[in-house]
Formats: sequence, C-alpha cells, structure tokens
Amino acid sequence: GRGARLVPAPLVAVALAAAATGVFDLSVRRVEVRGLVGAVRVPEWGDFGRLTEVGVLGTVVAFALIASAESLFSAAAVDRLHWGPRTDYDRELVAQGAGNVVCGVLGALPMTAAIVRSAVNVRAGARTKASRVLHGGWLLVFTALLPGVLGLVPVAALAGLLVYAGCGLVPVRQVRGLWRGHRGEVVVLGVTAVVIVVGNLFEGVLVGLALAVAKTAWDISHVHVETEDLGDAGIVVRVLGHATFLRLPKLLEALEGVPGDRVVRLELGGLRHVDHACAAALEGWVAGRERERGRGSGPGLGLGEGVTAVRGA
Repeated sequence: GRGARLVPAPLVAVALAAAATGVFDLSVRRVEVRGLVGAVRVPEWGDFGRLTEVGVLGTVVAFALIASAESLFSAAAVDRLHWGPRTDYDRELVAQGAGNVVCGVLGALPMTAAIVRSAVNVRAGARTKASRVLHGGWLLVFTALLPGVLGLVPVAALAGLLVYAGCGLVPVRQVRGLWRGHRGEVVVLGVTAVVIVVGNLFEGVLVGLALAVAKTAWDISHVHVETEDLGDAGIVVRVLGHATFLRLPKLLEALEGVPGDRVVRLELGGLRHVDHACAAALEGWVAGRERERGRGSGPGLGLGEGVTAVRGA
C-alpha cells in the first residue's frame, strides 16, 4: 500500500533488527563505518607510476570489463521489472566510467550497478532517475554525517535482506520452461550462481561470461552432413550449417563414411560459414578421393560458389 511505499519494508526490517540487537545487547557483527572524511585517500604521485605495471593494468582491465558486464546485466534485469523508459546502455557505461574515475582519485572501491538496490527502488514505486540519485544522496548523508547510525546495523540483517531480495528475483517458473528447451542456458545460470555463492560476485560474473561465450561458440558451430543415394546417378553429400574447427571431427567422420566406390556430388550450398580448418579438411577429402580414383588432384572446392560438383569416387 501507500505506507509500504513511503517506508519500504526492507528498511523497517533492518531498523527492527538493529533495535533488537541493541535492546538485548547481542554480540553480533555490525557495519563498520569510519566516516567519509577518514576513508578518503588521495593517491600520491608515486602511485601513478604503478599504472605501468602489467599486474595493475590487468586488474584495471578486468575490473572494467566485469563491472561493465555486471552493470549491463543489472540494467537489463531492472528493465524487465517496470514499463517505464528503457536504459540507455551507452550513457550507463559512460556514467559508470566517470564515477569510477572519481572513486579511484578518492581511493574508493570501484562502483557498479546492483540489481538488489535497483529492484528495491522499483518496488518502492520509483518512476524516474531521481530514485537512484536520491539513493546515492542518502548513502552520502549517512556516511558523511551519521556514520554512527550505520554502525548500529547488524551485518546479518543486511545479508538476510540481500538473500530475500535475490530470491525474489529468481524466475523459478521461467527456469522450468527454460530447462525444457534450453538446458545449456540453465547450466550456465546454475554454475554462475554457485560460483557467486561459494566465491564472490566478481568470480561468478567472470565464470558466467566464459561459459556463455563457450556455449555460444558451440551452438553456432553446428554442422550437419546429409547423404542421398540416387542409385546409378551416385550419391549426393550435402554439408549444412556452420563448419568450424569445433565440429571438425564430426564432419570428417561423416565424410569418411561415404562409400568409396560411388560417384559423389558434394553440395555446399547449405553452409552458412566455414572456417579455414574445415575448408582445408574438405579440400583434403576431395583430393584424397580423387587420388584413389587415379584422376589427379581433381577440381577444387569453390566454397564461395554455393554448390560444387565433385566427380570421382
């Protein structure tokens, strides 16, 4: 209702947890805030010299790539939670880059978008960009002026809040449907989630990206070999799909299964893509069959012509 939007339930839950631990004097770990002024550390001239170190540059690039991916993933997820204006991804990345430059100058950790905070804003009724500006403003007020208030908050309460908000974002019904049609996607999601829980968000996003890239490379490398026996007219061999080195063993196995005592016409019109490794394999297969027939090297494979007739065995 309206009251829930004015005072979000997660804020009430954290306040009650802080009050309970204070009243009963519970020995729990609380948020540690030193204050904004004490946390600022402006880099010295000697620190800039480390930017020439390979390890430091590698860390910078890794943070830039992973943080950017995390922010874009979060923005895409938030767009699915509301029907308002969509995210301008270029502007999002430019803003994050500018913000991280400031963070680096002040000695702070890199910043990224976070799905949990954004989801809380949406559920609290946020409709404009002012919500995230106010979000940052409130954080600035508490860290700079009221760090003691944050020091009353139990870490367990924040952890529980994150777990609750994260579970609410898991599309269980969609995962069930996804499993029936795209099990590879579910495997990537599951492994990413496990790595995040066992390790941390940075490692989870890195592993998830690597798995997604590997899965995409595997998916787009499907190649299918069809054979059609035309009797006295010989055999037609059609190669369809994407012929890449990932499926080279399958392609060679299918081609070697073609009888060696028949006339063969090789049709490549169904190939959408062929890399150098598969092109060389096809050329070698044709040349090998021509040698067996004693007809020399025979015609080459015109891969760009779409359909090539190979007479030979």
